[in-house]
Amino acid sequence: MRNLQLKLYVYLMRQDDPKKCTSARLRRFKLVKPIFYRKRFPRKVVVLNPLAKEVFFRGDKEALEQGGIIVIDCSWKKAMQVFSMRFKGIHRRLPTLIAANPVNYGHAHKLCSAEALAAALYIANFKEEAEKIMEPFKWGHNFIELNREPLEEYAGVEDRDKIRMVEEAYFSP
Repeated sequence: MRNLQLKLYVYLMRQDDPKKCTSARLRRFKLVKPIFYRKRFPRKVVVLNPLAKEVFFRGDKEALEQGGIIVIDCSWKKAMQVFSMRFKGIHRRLPTLIAANPVNYGHAHKLCSAEALAAALYIANFKEEAEKIMEPFKWGHNFIELNREPLEEYAGVEDRDKIRMVEEAYFSP
């Protein structure tokens, strides 16, 4: 990994089965800093929010370097409720990707916390760091391989509006 110390956070809602929780494993490997429910987190952080209006793209790299990035670890069953809460920060949704985790394998937009964090890092051209995030999982390498082509294209896009064109090229019916 590069010497750059990225600030990687996970905001814990404690709604998932602890045995299946990817952020728990990331915490065990000291790859993310936990922030517990009802605690404040940095204002300038990039918040990965599937309901955000603006898509994450490599132009968000500077904000990621300065304030860090946070994933909200919650159950997909409660996602609408959780993400409608007001979290401070720079809210971004990830472009379309396919989940490789055992719970949501093959589903678009149903990424676990580790996949979401790795995807954002990859798109911001922190590819080594993205691979490192996925190392603790048997299926982790599969996530990168399954999405390598769109991830590479997303990482090369310099304009937020062009992300939609890449999404349509890979994921339109």
